[in-house]
Amino acid sequence: MIQQQYIDSGILEAYVTGSATEAEVQELMYMKAQYPEINFALQQLELDMEHIAHQMAVAPPERTWDKISDTIDELILRPDYDPKHYTQDREDNNYQNFKQTGNGSQFIEVESESSHMKVHKSWKWIFAGVFVLGKIFLACAIYFYLENRQARLQINDLKTELRQLKK
Repeated sequence: MIQQQYIDSGILEAYVTGSATEAEVQELMYMKAQYPEINFALQQLELDMEHIAHQMAVAPPERTWDKISDTIDELILRPDYDPKHYTQDREDNNYQNFKQTGNGSQFIEVESESSHMKVHKSWKWIFAGVFVLGKIFLACAIYFYLENRQARLQINDLKTELRQLKK
């Protein structure tokens, strides 16, 4: 009876998902050692969670491991950065070469791995401010709409009373 109540309490699920407190973990370890039913229920829950994880798993795109491996190899094989290699004369030379080789219609090919747009940190605060101001304006608009509606109802009531008094 106590074992079933403990199993139904949700502590086993909290332990398996990693959201149990330290005290709950200690209590579970004690109960698991004392009662084989709790140990069996915990093992079954872990197997069920593993089965669910395998069923819901999403396979990574093809060649993902190859890309990771290539990136690691590139980082390992990359020569050390030598600041003496890049001097002002060399940069001026490169600029002159770039300027002389084309007729003004050169393009640099840019390839990106990500399709997400990156936003500067200051814009995040601006977007947050605009969002908050939008909510404030919406609340004000709703408030004044309800006040206006209430005033119109009061005016209609007063008109009705005036008509009744005139009769």
